Amino acid sequence: MSNTFQVDLRGIVDLLSHHLYASPRVYVRELLQNAVDAITAVGPDHAGQVEITTGEALRITDNGIGLTEAQVHELLATIGRSSKRDELGFARHEFLGQFGIGLLSCFLVADEIRVHTRREGATPVLWTGYSDGRYDVRPGDEREPGTTVTLLPRRGSEHYLTSATVVELAGLYGSLLPVEVTVDGHRVTTGTVPWALPAGERNTYAESMLGFRPFDVIDLNVPGAGLTGAAFVLPTPVNPATRGGHRVYLKRMLLSENVEGLLPDWAFFARCVVDSTELRPTASREALYDDGMLAETRDAIADQLRGWLVRLATTDPRRLAQFLQIHHLGVKALALHDDEMLRLVEQWYPMQTNMGELTLAEFRARYGVLRYAATADEFRQLAAVAAAQDVGLINGGYVYDADLIQRLAAVDPEVHAERLDPTDLTTRFTAVDAETELRLRPFLSAAQRRLDRLGCEVVVRSFDPAGLPALYLVSRAAAFHDEFTASRDQADDLWGGVLDALSSTVPNDRPQLVLNHRNPLIRRVAALGDAELAALAVESLYGQALLLGHHPIRPADAALLTTSFLGLLDRAVPGGNGEESR
Repeated sequence: MSNTFQVDLRGIVDLLSHHLYASPRVYVRELLQNAVDAITAVGPDHAGQVEITTGEALRITDNGIGLTEAQVHELLATIGRSSKRDELGFARHEFLGQFGIGLLSCFLVADEIRVHTRREGATPVLWTGYSDGRYDVRPGDEREPGTTVTLLPRRGSEHYLTSATVVELAGLYGSLLPVEVTVDGHRVTTGTVPWALPAGERNTYAESMLGFRPFDVIDLNVPGAGLTGAAFVLPTPVNPATRGGHRVYLKRMLLSENVEGLLPDWAFFARCVVDSTELRPTASREALYDDGMLAETRDAIADQLRGWLVRLATTDPRRLAQFLQIHHLGVKALALHDDEMLRLVEQWYPMQTNMGELTLAEFRARYGVLRYAATADEFRQLAAVAAAQDVGLINGGYVYDADLIQRLAAVDPEVHAERLDPTDLTTRFTAVDAETELRLRPFLSAAQRRLDRLGCEVVVRSFDPAGLPALYLVSRAAAFHDEFTASRDQADDLWGGVLDALSSTVPNDRPQLVLNHRNPLIRRVAALGDAELAALAVESLYGQALLLGHHPIRPADAALLTTSFLGLLDRAVPGGNGEESR
């Protein structure tokens, strides 16, 4: 024995209001969808009209195809069954929605719904549905073919049916509909789409609807998705992590003002207004269904945005430079996997170097090799010294910059790139002559003993700029060794044993404190006859070099900075050696 599910209409309405639809406001959209579908069913040459009136009740009247009594029973009182709708002609491709669950959304704001309808050649029918699940059907008054839906407001929901609210909602959802829609005599349809407006009017539209005057407007056309529209380029920088929504219409009915997933992640610099006949909505009709069609559409729009950038590079380089200054992160993100955009970045995007802002193409023409520092701290540490040696250096510490340099070298065999190891600079420094080295040996030995406990090697070289007394250089191998040691110290016994077993394979190059013999202060410190004072000076130079190079300060380094500073202060201020000042 089989049984039929019993449906609690109140439960269905609760489900719709709390879990499917974001707001009861969508009832206007559902009514408009039904009205436009009824008009569409008459034929393409039919001059459709939808009239909405407000007052004690809301009425929406269309001059569409209307329903017979059999269709009223099938379409208005059945939830979830589609076969009969197909037979009756209400599932055609050009329709916006369906009767049934869409009409149920009206129970979000009304306790009673009346549908007075007549099809050509049939008798009028009046269907009345109640929020408790009852409905009745009786003959209706004579009328022209078409349908009038009347909503009697639910207590507490009257504000959703007022004239001002309905004008706002009908304009929001239906302003682009190809039929005339009026609310209390006020026309809410515009008769045109914003992307078809002249340039000046499109800018005005963006200011009023999107909240900004666009940097540029890019026409969009994806025939496979029946999509037309425009991408409005933001005039100011935006956080790449912020995924702005897009204004999407389906068959001229607004889906949502904040649809996500229409553009690839890198195109965060644009906000779109589009209409599509093929993209599918989710059940709530407030987002796009993420399927193969949406993925293909996203790729097609990405190609059109990419083409706009390439055209700018060819026709208006100055404007492209302005755009890159605002939205470089999006273009660089795209260039990580797109060769055409990579070349655009190489030619047009200026990167920070120690010789001023240069594009990668300009830097390569001047220095041959794309030599870069991988972090901003590394660049700050080495920029001035490298410039003094006539070594060009790119700051690869900004988002994507180092990755782009590496990728450019990977795809083009004529491009050579290398990360500058800080210790590479020492090969460009001049060694002191043998006589000077012999004279400095006692000083260097004392300095080395002082810094041995910090794992630092002290050397003397001559280099520019002469105003820099000391430079702290850490090779990549030394940096890795420090990280390895820190990890081993923090590991538990089991993992620590594994790291101990690997320690013999970890390179142990020591950082270097390079003292600049061209600097007058270094020569004076080296000539001091007071070994203790010279040692305090070396410790202070070590601390200053750490700070100038933006190196991490370990507890031992912090302690050294304190003791060396206090030691020098003690020697400089009269009244030391236990003698109290008077």
